[in-house]
Amino acid sequence: MSNFLIIGGGVIGMMTALQLADAGQQVTIVERGICGQESSWAGGGIVSPLYPWRYAPPISQLSRWSEGVYPTLSLRLLEETGIDPEYRQKGLLYLNVDDAQAALGWARNLGKPLERVGAEFIRKKEPQVAAAQESALWMPTLGSVRNPRLGQALRARLQAMPNVVVNEGFVVNGFIQRDRQVLGVTTTQGELRAEKVIVCGGAWTATLLDSLNIRLPVRPVKGQMIAYQAPPGLVQRVVLKDGRYIIPRSDGLLLIGSTLEEAGFDKTTDSEALASLKQTAESIVPALSKHSVAYHWAGLRPGSPDGIPFIGALPEWSGVYVNAGHYRNGLVLAPASTHVLVDQLLGRETLIDPTPFQPTADRLMTDLASL
Repeated sequence: MSNFLIIGGGVIGMMTALQLADAGQQVTIVERGICGQESSWAGGGIVSPLYPWRYAPPISQLSRWSEGVYPTLSLRLLEETGIDPEYRQKGLLYLNVDDAQAALGWARNLGKPLERVGAEFIRKKEPQVAAAQESALWMPTLGSVRNPRLGQALRARLQAMPNVVVNEGFVVNGFIQRDRQVLGVTTTQGELRAEKVIVCGGAWTATLLDSLNIRLPVRPVKGQMIAYQAPPGLVQRVVLKDGRYIIPRSDGLLLIGSTLEEAGFDKTTDSEALASLKQTAESIVPALSKHSVAYHWAGLRPGSPDGIPFIGALPEWSGVYVNAGHYRNGLVLAPASTHVLVDQLLGRETLIDPTPFQPTADRLMTDLASL
């Protein structure tokens, strides 16, 4: 029997497993598909909320902590697995920011480098960005990671660790319960027991917890993205405009995202979203009109009230914990949010105050219909 059983093999589940395994614990992951293939794969990989100054302080605290982890985590995974998560710290250009003064004030308060720049600066940094942009904000320290490869690297590392068991293709049917205690799970491949069970099911977390009569206000929010295969260097850094972004990869792939859709668990793509994303891309970088869209896909974010995740022990039950509801920032917040939970699981002094993220009865009573 493992010390810890983790339901869900996304970036949250895998980073939780990695931190527990590094601490010498016996860990089992249960994933219904292949680890790292849901929203962890489908997102963009910007290592920051899109407009960080617009978020509640608890989110800002997690994101700032995580930003400092990704460079060393990426190097570690490359060394251990040979898979490069492609962490790139080339900064971000914010175009058309209507609350620039609030952004600059936020940055000053935190000591973050953020400045207003003009058209000449934009042309030097990103010559292909539409010339009509007269001014922008520039954050030189912002990075991005190639999230599908991050997922591959985490999966490979965990599979190589002797104290980790990765069970893929295991669908969880329910929880093994006794006297308000969760002892494990029943799956399509049989029972699995552990001292503690951690639910990291992303958009599916609320469904998983229904059998415990826990109503977690987490819902799927669909996002469609496209990618162009452009010549390497056409765009060098992340560019954000009106809530949408272009993210470059080292091989020239350019990701464009994303839509926000309330469509349940539907992950189909459609022509309307394709046209809208193409229009966004070509309005930012007109040269993309000469290239065709190479990929078009959709993923499901775990939406939650105010985007603040639920991290900690579930009320009225023993032996069961949750780490879910990161909305658009699962990858951004993963190193910090998993550290918040692992500190609690192992009884360590907490590096980050866990209070805002606890799944208290009050937070669980939030009505999703009002969101």
